[in-house]
Amino acid sequence: MAAKPQVRNAQDAGSAPEDRETHPVDETLPPLKMLTSGLQHVAAMYAGVVAPPLIVGAAVGLSGTELTFLTGASLFTAGLATFLQTLGVWKIGARLPFVNGVTFAGVAPMLAIVDTTDDKSDALPVIFGAIIVAGLLGFLAAPWFSRLVRFFPPVVTGTVITLIGVSLLPVAFGWAQGPNPKAEDYGSTTFLSLAAITLVVVLLLRRFTRGFLKQVAVLVGLVIGTLIAIPFGVTDFSPVTEADIVGFPSPFHFGAPQFALAAIISMCVVMLVSMTESTADMLALGEIVDRPADEKTIAAGLRADTLGSAISPLFNGFMCSAFAQNIGLVAMTRIRSRFVVACGGGFLVLMGLSPVAASLISVVPRPVLGGAGVVLFGSVAASGIQTLVKAGLEKDNNVLIVAVSLAVGIIPITAPEFYHAFPETAKIILDSGISTGCVAAVLLNVVFNHLGRGQDADEVTAPMEPGEDISGSHTAKAAHVH
Repeated sequence: MAAKPQVRNAQDAGSAPEDRETHPVDETLPPLKMLTSGLQHVAAMYAGVVAPPLIVGAAVGLSGTELTFLTGASLFTAGLATFLQTLGVWKIGARLPFVNGVTFAGVAPMLAIVDTTDDKSDALPVIFGAIIVAGLLGFLAAPWFSRLVRFFPPVVTGTVITLIGVSLLPVAFGWAQGPNPKAEDYGSTTFLSLAAITLVVVLLLRRFTRGFLKQVAVLVGLVIGTLIAIPFGVTDFSPVTEADIVGFPSPFHFGAPQFALAAIISMCVVMLVSMTESTADMLALGEIVDRPADEKTIAAGLRADTLGSAISPLFNGFMCSAFAQNIGLVAMTRIRSRFVVACGGGFLVLMGLSPVAASLISVVPRPVLGGAGVVLFGSVAASGIQTLVKAGLEKDNNVLIVAVSLAVGIIPITAPEFYHAFPETAKIILDSGISTGCVAAVLLNVVFNHLGRGQDADEVTAPMEPGEDISGSHTAKAAHVH
């Protein structure tokens, strides 16, 4: 008897509900668990969302009030982009537990735009105009870009997932040392101790608790770490007392968008980098939640990223992309429901509409976030290693692919000035270890496993059979009906 094809995506709605079980990605959880798990996702990515607007806003010379407004706008637009990605509309959205927010890849070129703008008051409108154009072009290119997924077998995806985790760990280490790298107490024993305590609390909760408490260990660890930090004078409650209760990111608050060719080209390059990283992130998350991302899912996810980026400037937000740190949270908690992340998107929207609510998360000291980040980001790297186990590393070719790609991807981490002599536009790509490592892995896989040689039937990179998942992962095959 022929095997029944397995439904892999929420978008595959051809079979009747009774013919398939609900995938954990599509499950709805009890309200309390949904809310707390969603809040945990917000806590994991909050610092990453607010940092770019604070950096760019300070470069433009915004006042404290305007900086708060810009930060709230970034939270609001991150929530909208997360809705697009998790819930989906038409062919938009991967419908995976994916958090979207402001990408760090755009910070350096945005600062360059600020430096080259004669009137600093025009800098944000120029940036917003460039992001709108880049987002729309990326939206149109998404279906073609998604076809690259066929060049992502396990040897490539495992390498990229590992690089995502390794690339994020320095962020956690930076958080653990304190909020201000220029301060005298940066890296003090107090800050490092708070990070260590938070890490230990999370580990103890994961080891000795069960059920719901175990799954929200990171959130509980952040709360306990924050409470412990109060006697040390590290916790700052002033953002809560100074914030307004209600505030809306009025459209084009900083002026109508302006369209400068140099800025548009710069942000289009950033968009390509962002799409590459999002593709890698979707492949990573697909493996973690046991719903491998195929070409259709990648295209839908990229549409959500790019459309979210195009809409974001309307409400004074920046380019949006997938947040890799939340992949670590999914890997650790095993809570795979996309509706949990959508709930987190709801929190982001509410915080964008209520500055006082947004300020509550900002109370968590940076070292406390750093302690939790070690677990989150390390979990991503561990997931990559698990994928590499299935990649056929007994073959010398695959060992070389992994070895060289990891080396290339780690360059920006271990030698930050390695590309200092390159043009600024090139450095946008080269300074992203995830992007360079991903490109290296794809090219090496093509050279070693495809070009100029036939494919053995038992190789990991063997040609796809009808019904096989296009990602090439042998763990992601759909049943073949003869």
